[in-house]
Amino acid sequence: MVSRCFARRIMNNLFGTMQIQVNEKLYLKDPNSSELGKRIVQEGLILIDEIGLESLTFRKLAKRLETTESSIYRYFESKFKLLLYLTSWYWGWLEYQLVFATTNISDPKKRLEVAINVLAQDVTSEETFGVMNVALLNRIVISESSKAYLTKEVDDANKVGFYSGYKRVVKRVSDIMTEANPTFCFSHTLTTTIIEGIHHQKYFAQHLPSLTDINKKSENLANFYTQMALSVLDK
Repeated sequence: MVSRCFARRIMNNLFGTMQIQVNEKLYLKDPNSSELGKRIVQEGLILIDEIGLESLTFRKLAKRLETTESSIYRYFESKFKLLLYLTSWYWGWLEYQLVFATTNISDPKKRLEVAINVLAQDVTSEETFGVMNVALLNRIVISESSKAYLTKEVDDANKVGFYSGYKRVVKRVSDIMTEANPTFCFSHTLTTTIIEGIHHQKYFAQHLPSLTDINKKSENLANFYTQMALSVLDK
């Protein structure tokens, strides 16, 4: 049997030549178009992981890059747009993972179980995709991604499609639920509950362990949310 880690390595190799599309309105200049742009994304990812979005400034990032603030502003107009760029990229990567893992599984309940395993997966430090360190990005999504939509600008950001990647992931999983039980009317609600719950439980396990009964292992999270989803769908 092929291990999950080995299977993900195969996926990453297959996807390594692909370009994950991010909404062009999130940046002023495509960061993939230059070495400086790629370094802004790479070092911005590391800095957010180290100090958090609240403490991040383009001045700090410029100092780390040994460049000027104005150079960074040529690519992103704010740290909020940088966060949206990173999280949008993550949802695109996760969608690839879901498509690969669930293809050719005929039983929708089994497909749902596999999908939840993908959503709950642990990302190892060796996993990279282009300039992205996926392990760092996964940690940022867990701790910071809600700040991308818990904002006063959420409606305007939604109108221009900044959350389309997240919506596609939710739709893929909710479609599986609907296939498993066509009478179930809350597939989107259940899917977002699972995704956000996974993020919260992983965060609690690391920082506030008394708030959760789940340890850091993804298998326990996946089992919990799979049982919950199947129980709700069966009713």
